[in-house]
Amino acid sequence: MFSVKHLYKSFNNLETLENVSLNVKNHEFVSIIGPSGTGKSTLLQIISGIEKPNSGEISLDNKTIKDRKGKFGYMPQELSLLPWKTVLENIMLGFVILGKPKEQAKRRAHELLEKFNLLEFADFYPKALSGGMQQRVALLRTVLFNPSFLLLDEPFRSLDALTRHEMQMWLLSVYETFNSSVLFVTHDIQEAILLSDRIYVLGNRPATVIKEVKVDLQRPRKLTDLTKSSAVVLEKKLLSLLTKN
Repeated sequence: MFSVKHLYKSFNNLETLENVSLNVKNHEFVSIIGPSGTGKSTLLQIISGIEKPNSGEISLDNKTIKDRKGKFGYMPQELSLLPWKTVLENIMLGFVILGKPKEQAKRRAHELLEKFNLLEFADFYPKALSGGMQQRVALLRTVLFNPSFLLLDEPFRSLDALTRHEMQMWLLSVYETFNSSVLFVTHDIQEAILLSDRIYVLGNRPATVIKEVKVDLQRPRKLTDLTKSSAVVLEKKLLSLLTKN
């Protein structure tokens, strides 16, 4: 199990996160929702090790971890695919950064592309890909870096509705294939319901957890699950929490 306890973060005396505590269990999909500008992205950056908290504790399997390099696969909002590298080379990148042999990284990236029926795009460059395909490449790069625990920061925010739904279902297939644990940031309440086992609702800045909500939908999930009465009731509840805060 992964957990964050009493996390506090400020930038130049501007408080961003205050006493944030949450956890993600093995093979659990957990989402974070909240108003814009409340530090959701900052929270993932702290967990991944890009930012440092002012105070608080981050632990894996009940052991505090200071050096978080390689512990999480982190996908930021900006895809950051290198335009001069092919799909295969972009997917390899994180594995190479970890210091793994290039041939091993190439073999693993090739296996991922084959597993998800994307091998025909291996030698394409990012500019030749659609938005949804670029998202797939960025996600596979994150998976190759560390499939056990994924930190995903609004990965589908720039996609049209149809492509977004396709990517949501594709992400669920990746999640099941690798038995991953996922911490997912989104502004989309329906997206959080469709994907998640639990949802944390953050309040306004300085953000703290105002509610933890369980999603009672069976897996495997499908888009029509959002029309079920339990999902509709949950959506209204979450919307009420966000608008009251």
